[in-house]
Amino acid sequence: MAKQPKNASGRGQRDLKVKVKTARGRKLSSTLWLQRQLNDPYVKRAHADGYRGRAAYKILELDDKYRFLVPGARVVDLGCAPGGWCQVAVRRVNALGERKSKAQGFVLGVDLQEVDPIPGAQIHQLDFMEDGADDKVKAWLGGPADVVMSDMAASASGHKQTDHLRIIALCEAAAELAFDVLEEGGTFVAKVLAGGAEGTLQQTLKRRFTKVANVKPPASRQDSSEKFVVATGFRGQISDR
Repeated sequence: MAKQPKNASGRGQRDLKVKVKTARGRKLSSTLWLQRQLNDPYVKRAHADGYRGRAAYKILELDDKYRFLVPGARVVDLGCAPGGWCQVAVRRVNALGERKSKAQGFVLGVDLQEVDPIPGAQIHQLDFMEDGADDKVKAWLGGPADVVMSDMAASASGHKQTDHLRIIALCEAAAELAFDVLEEGGTFVAKVLAGGAEGTLQQTLKRRFTKVANVKPPASRQDSSEKFVVATGFRGQISDR
């Protein structure tokens, strides 16, 4: 057996990692983020698979487990930018009608900002929290939705507790829209952050859906406190008493 060169032990593995030098005018935090992106296997997979971001694999993994993006389903993606979740939904619900033997679904994406077109999805610029947004969504859908999903996150303030409260507020607002537009038996999927502020939201979802699960898909970074609530079997319109 040939002898290993000096100082070579373990180098083969480490040399595969891309290192980013700190550039003038760039903060250390930005450099670390860039380095993490360059070495993230999900980022590389997204580029290879044509998805607009690594987040696409979160909804792929959730759907692999709970099977809510079925052919023929009508889907609303709240806060859809940059569009990765819409891309996944288009393929899975057969929104382009490419699988002739399967029902053709419909994907509606809405976001505060303009989003580049996505083949097979209808994209609208909309603040879903404004008055009348529910009616606009139902009009664009042509009826109720089978799935309402959201990967929204509020702008980070740098204060963990504040950020947690903000994302729970977004999730609660998304849930309220879901209650109004979902078909009976429908599914609600949304990002939350691990913590104690989502208790009221969880109680409400358990009352409105037959099953509520809290999941951290493999594509979620391990150092992130994000998780996803998957509520299935919408009970339909019920009294708030």
